[in-house]
Amino acid sequence: MTSATPSWTLAVTWGVLAYLAAGLLFAVPFVARWAGRLDPAARSGSLGFRLLILPGSALLWPWLLARVLRTR
Repeated sequence: MTSATPSWTLAVTWGVLAYLAAGLLFAVPFVARWAGRLDPAARSGSLGFRLLILPGSALLWPWLLARVLRTR
């Protein structure tokens, strides 16, 4: 038996890492500027609020990006 990792697991791992990296790159400007466009209550959100929505924004970035682009 070999202890080599199957290539499909590496592909899935790299895919997940790429998705999360893209999400983080999107989430930082989203919580800083664009969240207020989608929700008026987010315009006056505190730093704590913005830190709370950062992980969710990073995970849901394709959907949020589509929403931001639609509001322009």
